[in-house]
Amino acid sequence: MFSLSDIEAHGVMGIGTDLLAESRINAIVERQPIKFAQRILTPAELSVWRQHQQPKNFLAKQFAAKEALSKALGTGIAAGVSFQHIEVLRDQRGAPYVVLSGVAAQRMKLLGATRALISLSDDQGLIQAFALIVA
Repeated sequence: MFSLSDIEAHGVMGIGTDLLAESRINAIVERQPIKFAQRILTPAELSVWRQHQQPKNFLAKQFAAKEALSKALGTGIAAGVSFQHIEVLRDQRGAPYVVLSGVAAQRMKLLGATRALISLSDDQGLIQAFALIVA
């Protein structure tokens, strides 16, 4: 979660969004759940996914979050940025936060940014992710 003070205190360097029908991810998960999860999730995220009460919803949110963050970086999942370079974890309150590594972290540094912010929502089978990259 992010606040207006985050935006006011820092310049916005990138914006990304993703809107996803959860059924799209569910269809993939039905065919090859482990393979897909290992492609999308980091080891820390995999650990959460394995114990999550709603594993399909968790996986769909992670996918949407990483798509939005990669768009905010200006690359998409391309140019060396992979799903494994973008990690979305939850704090004690359940609010998502971002940890970038590899090429994604390098791209953020190149942009002169210091923080990646993410907001996630879901309703009636749709998942929305909104990301900001701030200086």
